[in-house]
Amino acid sequence: MNPPGRSILVIAIVALLGMMGGIVYYASLDNDDLSMATIELQSVELTDVNSVESRATLQVIFLVANPGEVTVTVPVITYQLYADGSQIGQGTYSTEDVAMPGRAAFYPDAEIPLKNKLTIVMSDINKTVYDKIISGQTIQYSATGMMTVESAWSIVELDFDTRS
Repeated sequence: MNPPGRSILVIAIVALLGMMGGIVYYASLDNDDLSMATIELQSVELTDVNSVESRATLQVIFLVANPGEVTVTVPVITYQLYADGSQIGQGTYSTEDVAMPGRAAFYPDAEIPLKNKLTIVMSDINKTVYDKIISGQTIQYSATGMMTVESAWSIVELDFDTRS
C-alpha cells in the first residue's frame, strides 16, 4: 500500500517535466524566423595606417536584415576577412556583455549596419595585398563566418559567406 502523499509527489514531478517540455517546444517555435536572418558584407574602409609598425585598421560593416516576424538581436558575429581571395584577418563583433534590452533590436523587416574594427599587420598577410589596401586601390573583399541570432526564447547560429 502506497502512502497518499507519494502519488501526489509523482503527479507533481510528471506535471513539472511536462511543463518544462512545453517551454522547450514553445521556444523552438522561433527557430524558423531566426534562421531567416541574413548578413551581407556592406563595406570595408581603411581608417588608420601605422607605417612604423606596419599596421592598418579597417572598419568592417555588415548589413544584417531580419525578414522574419520575430524581433531578434545579434550578440556575436565571428568572421574571417579576405581581400582579393587572400585571408587578411579574423575578427569578432560582440555585444554579449550587453544585456539583451541594450542591444540593437532587429524588428521584423529591419536592416541595421553593424560596425567592427579589424587591425591587420603586414607580416601576417601578403605584402602585395597589404600595399593595395593602404594605397586605396580597388579590392574585392569577402567574409566567411558565423552569426548568432537570438530572440527572447531561442538562439540560432548561422554560417555565412558574403562579398562586398
